[in-house]
Amino acid sequence: MENKAFTVSLTKNPLITMKVIPGHFTTSHFHISHYLDVSDLKTNALIAKDVARELAMPYLASILVDTIVCMEGMEVIGAYMAEELLQEGISVINSGSEIHVVTPMSNVNGNLIFQSNIQELILNRNIILLVASISSGRTISSALECLSYYGGELAGISALFNAYPDKSGKEIYSMFTNEDIPGYQIFSPGECSMCKEGRKLDAIITSEGYTEI
Repeated sequence: MENKAFTVSLTKNPLITMKVIPGHFTTSHFHISHYLDVSDLKTNALIAKDVARELAMPYLASILVDTIVCMEGMEVIGAYMAEELLQEGISVINSGSEIHVVTPMSNVNGNLIFQSNIQELILNRNIILLVASISSGRTISSALECLSYYGGELAGISALFNAYPDKSGKEIYSMFTNEDIPGYQIFSPGECSMCKEGRKLDAIITSEGYTEI
């Protein structure tokens, strides 16, 4: 599969790139035509800092932020994003404030929860929800339900990649979209055109990466 990979670069900052592998992939909920490798964006400190700077821009001047909730291993970017939002400057609305970076956990039923010592950082706080990839919308729906339960106020949603129309009432700020990937498609398993063509699955995708079948 790797020999079919290609790279997508961010127009505003060509140093920020995402490796894309075409194929027939499955997650726990859907089938998808491309695997998006964003691991370097999340774990390479120098690149993550540039990514955080791009993702922070829509919030700098006009949106108050108290807490950044990180999903799918976005904690490094979340920390750098908080640093960007707290920089000194008369046009930086969060300058001189405090921003906490937290991650929910899953309970035995698979529901997202916040531990007791973290809940006060969510209740009545302005929250940025930070995720790696938005495709089916399940991660976003689960996270928004969790924030609502604990009384958080959604200030915005940011993602490395987004292929899902926003239904939260808040714009999704993303660096890459499905329009950057020719032929990108997502299917429910029963409606997958690749399955109907008899194409075997190449790999299983999780938030940590992929495993070839």
